Amino acid sequence: MEPTGSGRSVHLSQETNGHGSPHQSAHPKVKASLPDLHPGTQKSAKALAVKAIKMHKIFSIQGPYPVIRAALRARGWVEQPLQCSKQPRQSRGSRSSSNDVCTSDDDNTDYAEREQEHDELHSLVSHYVQNEMVYFYWLNRRNAIDTTCLQKKQIINHFARTDSFTTKVGLCMNLRNLHWFATADPDTFFPRCYKLTAEDERHAFIEDYRRTACTSLLKYTVEQGQSEETNPNSQSVQGQRNGKNKEFNPLPLSQMVNSALVICHEYLGSLEHSDIDTNTKSFTEKEWTEFLNSYYLFVHGRAQTKISEDLFSCCKAMLQRLEKVSPQLSIGGMQNLWIIKPGAKSRGRGIKCMKRLDQILTSVDVDPKLPSKDKWVVQKYIEQPFLVHGTKFDVRQWFLVTDWNPLTVWFYNKCYLRFSTQLYSLDKLDSSVHLCNHSIQKSLSPAQQRHRGIPADNTWSDEQFRDFLASRGQEALWETVVVPGMKKALIHTLQTTQDATESRKNTFELFGADFVFGQDLHPWLIEINSSPTMAPSTTVTARLCAAVQKDTLRVILDRKRDCTANTGDFQLIYEQAAVEAPAYTGVNLRVEGLAVQRLCRLPPLGSSRHSAAKRNRKENAVAKKETSLLKVSVEKEALKNNKVPLHPTKIKLNLPTTVNKSSLSEKSHSESNWKRQADVKHVHLDSVQLSITEKYKVSLLQDATAPKLPRLAVKHFANA
Repeated sequence: MEPTGSGRSVHLSQETNGHGSPHQSAHPKVKASLPDLHPGTQKSAKALAVKAIKMHKIFSIQGPYPVIRAALRARGWVEQPLQCSKQPRQSRGSRSSSNDVCTSDDDNTDYAEREQEHDELHSLVSHYVQNEMVYFYWLNRRNAIDTTCLQKKQIINHFARTDSFTTKVGLCMNLRNLHWFATADPDTFFPRCYKLTAEDERHAFIEDYRRTACTSLLKYTVEQGQSEETNPNSQSVQGQRNGKNKEFNPLPLSQMVNSALVICHEYLGSLEHSDIDTNTKSFTEKEWTEFLNSYYLFVHGRAQTKISEDLFSCCKAMLQRLEKVSPQLSIGGMQNLWIIKPGAKSRGRGIKCMKRLDQILTSVDVDPKLPSKDKWVVQKYIEQPFLVHGTKFDVRQWFLVTDWNPLTVWFYNKCYLRFSTQLYSLDKLDSSVHLCNHSIQKSLSPAQQRHRGIPADNTWSDEQFRDFLASRGQEALWETVVVPGMKKALIHTLQTTQDATESRKNTFELFGADFVFGQDLHPWLIEINSSPTMAPSTTVTARLCAAVQKDTLRVILDRKRDCTANTGDFQLIYEQAAVEAPAYTGVNLRVEGLAVQRLCRLPPLGSSRHSAAKRNRKENAVAKKETSLLKVSVEKEALKNNKVPLHPTKIKLNLPTTVNKSSLSEKSHSESNWKRQADVKHVHLDSVQLSITEKYKVSLLQDATAPKLPRLAVKHFANA
């Protein structure tokens, strides 16, 4: 297939079963069924094909998208089968077997027969347009066709180089450049993330993990201090030891808390750049190892102990200071849990949750299942999410990008929730608890302890979730916190990747973003998926996925023809001001400006045998021969006290000059400047006006004096 079409026209021939047809092998199904078709069907197929070719309404689809196919056909579009498409073709026999199921219902049988005839009609039309240009592509992957040959009028549903935000590595790295595009902090909507295989990223993660362990210890201390009384049945620290740590003596809690306070104080100082002149480290690697091992026993082991009042006050005050500068402090929890993700995979494949630093680093270094070590990231896990009946969920939110220059973003006002099958717990780090992807949860049975209000298909619509919020008195937070937070996160993400993504007109793409809500319903962006699934896996997704596909075509096709067309539930949330690109002038460049005038050539130097006096006398004699007397009429301006103007007086000026005869006669660049003539030139010298009436070109280089008049400062006349 030629994705960009060809110049050949389609032949709408009546010879449906003629011999030697070049398309007989390509479309055996259509050819075999043509003799059985009603003549009216062939006539209708020709009419549809001719109209589609004339109106440029030919499309191709890769993958099972029946909603898109039906919506395009309803608009008069005709499908050209995509050769690389892997969607299964249903045979005639399978349709007959499906009809046999409904033989008892005549209406259903008639409807099935009409559908069969309808399919044959579209197959015939597709055959007629198989050599025509495709004007609309809906693909699973952009590389399904040769996009380099696309013409401007062809529409495609994928941009190039979107991996800058649709992969976990790209999203992690690009969001750090947000400060160049907007006055926003990515830590307010995206959990901090690191690429462990980069050396600098690895060191940054280790520092972050250790600092988070310190803040977790402070939280643990405050939690223990807020308890009204110590549980007498609580296990001691020694009771939490396992066989591996029998010989390990944990540090005293007071010493650990003091160390954690020092680390947090240094961190606050680094934010104010007060650590510029200090190079010393507070802890050595050995001390950090002892601290973390003790932290695992106290916090992960949930050991309960008495906390002094002073220690409690110091920890509480430090957490209040950290809360002002650390927007992710509220989601950190006390377990210091991190999630390891493959950088370019989807549907929850290869994701692990871990608590210990040594386990995280070892898992990335030696795990043989890692396909590409430089594409794995580690991200801070949201330990305190918003739960529905004690169950974790995430939100799938669609958005549409119709242009990158100017950046144009559409937000879909409908979304759905995906629940886990197990109750939420940090004691169990299994994917069935912490990952809500449908591809993972669909094969699991819901826990018996899970609330009955969560359906068995593990999905809720946004309307159901808002009803749940209303039952808790939090319905207003959906419009004031949830929706604005998701919009801001998506806009800021796209701003950072605008320059990295290839912009092309007549291109659009539908994305699916995953969010997790904090306990305050603040949305946190987890990842963005290209080609989000549209499979009707549940009753909720069957309804919403069909609606978002139909509304996408309303935005792309209907609004292009009519700017007031209905766009369904899509809302335009961001439209950047257009940036005009400079016109291309080709390879012929020119420089505009003013040229620097060349100075007049100096007369040649005389022989050293002549003295300066002789040389001057010779030059004056030549000048006197070539210069005649200038008749200058001098008229004085009316004086302030005397209104009677002075009559002009004729004077004779002896004007010595340095102009050499040889230089005047020389054909040079300076000669062209000297020969510029002027009939009258007026030069005002104080109150004297000199009128030059004769066409002589001389250079006045000395002062001129006139009888009965004050001495005048005569300027140099040069007609450059």
